[in-house]
Amino acid sequence: MRSDIEIAQSTPLQPIAHVAEKLGLGEENLEPYGRYMAKLCLPPQQPGHKRGKLILVTAINPTKAGEGKTTTSIGLADALNRLGKKAVLSLREPSLGPVFGMKGGATGGGYAQVAPMEDINLHFTGDFHAIGAANNLLAAMVDNHIYQGNELGIDRVVWRRCVDMNDRQLRSLETGVGGGINGVPRPEHFDITVASEVMAVFCLAENLSDLKARLGRMIVGYTQAGKPVTAHDLKAEGAMAALLKQAVLPNLVQTLEGNPAIVHGGPFANIAHGCSSVLATRAALRLGDYCVTEAGFGADLGAEKFLDIKCRAAGLWPDAAVVVATVRALKLHGGAEGDLGTEDLAALQKGLPNLLHHIRSLQETFSLPVVVALNQFESDTPAEIEWVENACRAYGVPVALSRVWEQGGAGGVDMAQKIIELTEGNTANGIVPCYAYDSNSPLREKLLAITQRVYGGGDVSLAPQAEQDLAELERLGFGSLPVCVAKTQYSLSDDAKKLGEPKDFTLTVRSLRVSAGAGFVVALAGNIMTMPGLPKHPAAENIDITADGKITGLF
Repeated sequence: MRSDIEIAQSTPLQPIAHVAEKLGLGEENLEPYGRYMAKLCLPPQQPGHKRGKLILVTAINPTKAGEGKTTTSIGLADALNRLGKKAVLSLREPSLGPVFGMKGGATGGGYAQVAPMEDINLHFTGDFHAIGAANNLLAAMVDNHIYQGNELGIDRVVWRRCVDMNDRQLRSLETGVGGGINGVPRPEHFDITVASEVMAVFCLAENLSDLKARLGRMIVGYTQAGKPVTAHDLKAEGAMAALLKQAVLPNLVQTLEGNPAIVHGGPFANIAHGCSSVLATRAALRLGDYCVTEAGFGADLGAEKFLDIKCRAAGLWPDAAVVVATVRALKLHGGAEGDLGTEDLAALQKGLPNLLHHIRSLQETFSLPVVVALNQFESDTPAEIEWVENACRAYGVPVALSRVWEQGGAGGVDMAQKIIELTEGNTANGIVPCYAYDSNSPLREKLLAITQRVYGGGDVSLAPQAEQDLAELERLGFGSLPVCVAKTQYSLSDDAKKLGEPKDFTLTVRSLRVSAGAGFVVALAGNIMTMPGLPKHPAAENIDITADGKITGLF
């Protein structure tokens, strides 16, 4: 069996100008980055322009390997194009943390990939480097301001440095050691770049002017009296926006079948809002009949944040949702041990409630029509597939068997047909957004609504630190912001070991912090860290390059 990189490297690609032509774009709309990648330069959209249908791809609570959400998204877009629909992908950019860590790359798999996969998975067009540079410029300006006399009276610094790499050694450290010309000694913390508020701001901004304004609102610290100090107070947002001038333009690439894909932005879904940029999604909706986009991890994390944060901010709403599941993951949720490729109907039956919970949440809380994409493995038996189909039928939800990894778009035609049937005749004016909570509710009520209506829990408990944070946030006027819950992706609860469909659990929030530029409050639950570490045998050990410059081992 050929690896993903071998499949990608053996598939001829079209010049990016040819891909752009399919969208009605010319050279004036492109800033090429080599032969196969380009930045999009689109003129302002005219009022009344018809937009395409928005399809959200999400999943059940995943295994450590993931359930194939990106692969399914790519295969679905290719399948829609095979059926004569002009479909455009809107995907996140990969972070180097997972690429060199546990999960590997994020460009899909098999014959459902975006390409050139090596470039996209590594430096791409430099967006993440620009975001990291902007973040760390602000950090340098904060510490320089303090060193130069601290005119603003910064007493407590909350802004963190970042790097796009899993490096646990940087979680907590001392900076300015020695004092004097070395700076003012203080504790420091690093986040991975995708957890930076600059990334969140970048992905929610409507344009360069909005990006600059949002950067200026970001809080870097507090005075002794508790007054926030912002990037604007430090006169930093102009230089930061200048660093992001090119990065803010969406990136155009292609699938292995030559269909257009806009890959832009990439906040993590368990510690941020987990969606591609608003600019990328708007561009895909503008240029295609269908925009296929994904939200990170399970529907409890990615889909909830996509709907309650991104869609609320951008005035968007999906026409339908696809929930990706695998028989293997459902058996794991049912307590199966050992070989998940062996038929185990008892474990499957016990694990099915996880899938059914996500279906109910999307249908009842968010009023979305749903298709289940069963990412099929050779080991899946007819009896197991029938169990899944029968369980979903009770909710009026069709199940499409997805074989896009091995067949590309041809393996997703059934899924695409079901999506077309669900959305044919839908109009943007007829879609009424249904959120998990009212924007005017207090923060505590928002957390309770998400816990009960999305996770299936019973209550919310705030640790002493979180209670203090809540009081401060409400005092500062941030009580009306949406909430971005940072919790494990492996469970509906905040405990990764509680698989399946845990009931009536209490979500424990250990701290709260505001992302004033992004426009939401982050609630940290469980043991989620904003700087991951590498596993014992990271994916980086397998990646190499030959004497003629060919990259190997990337997956």
